[in-house]
Amino acid sequence: MNVNSHEAFVRPHDADNLVAQLQRDGFLILPNVVDIELLDSLYADLEPEFGAARFGTGVFYGETTKRFGRLFMRSRYAEAFARHPLILPIVEQILTPWCETIQINLTQAIEIFPGAPHQVPHRDQDMWRADKGRQDYMVNVMWALDDFTPDNGATRLWPGSNHALPDSMLPEELSVKAVMPRGSAAIFLGSTLHAGGANHSTRSRRGMIISYCQAWLKPWENQWLAYPPAIARTFSPELAALVGYRQLAPTLGNFEGQCPSVLLGDDAPSHLSFTDLLTDEQQELAKNYQARFAVDGEGAKLCK
Repeated sequence: MNVNSHEAFVRPHDADNLVAQLQRDGFLILPNVVDIELLDSLYADLEPEFGAARFGTGVFYGETTKRFGRLFMRSRYAEAFARHPLILPIVEQILTPWCETIQINLTQAIEIFPGAPHQVPHRDQDMWRADKGRQDYMVNVMWALDDFTPDNGATRLWPGSNHALPDSMLPEELSVKAVMPRGSAAIFLGSTLHAGGANHSTRSRRGMIISYCQAWLKPWENQWLAYPPAIARTFSPELAALVGYRQLAPTLGNFEGQCPSVLLGDDAPSHLSFTDLLTDEQQELAKNYQARFAVDGEGAKLCK
């Protein structure tokens, strides 16, 4: 099976309608959007990682919950989820009106054990001290590795909370549970109030978050430390760009004045030529400015 092929996915929906629903409600659930063979392959890769993971410390991450990140180095199948052909365009439609492109904010596997309490409700994009209410900085995708049920810790979401005041809490009875079969995805905005659910069942519940944000922001998970060049050079060019090995016009993300993807080659030189990467508007402005102050062969300025 080609894990990055469109055959690996079920695509029953129209992206534009889903974007409208996501902007209206703050979340949406896409049932059965990944092939079970692909899901089982990912699950098998992560099984020993769940066994080795440690329980959290503190009331937020939960002392009866296990978490670990860096999923792209733990399973080659994780890329297929991050670049899902239905979900990635939805994320881009939400975020790119405010940025040139998007990046991975984090990847995280989560296992909620029996007896785990409700997590405190929160909005993920509150970690950035920036103006809230006019744009979304982040989109999260919670993948159900196991069935999410009302009793085993299904994620709780507050419909329409993306339109509420950024620092407001809402009544518990207004929340809904993201009940969905394994292989499904719950997409929710960084401005949406949500929380992990309590696990009242006798078995643990596993899920995987792949979170995206505007590429000019500092992500929750430091991608360059999670995936240094020695690891990132094993990625596809598309995944390497998603984790930050890309240059943003005009001046963000440079390495020696060039795109950091130069580090992914076999023999990156120690000195590089600083190369312009201007926006179209800046390029035009620079050309017009230089034309006004052209210099003749003897060094005299020729103002125009």
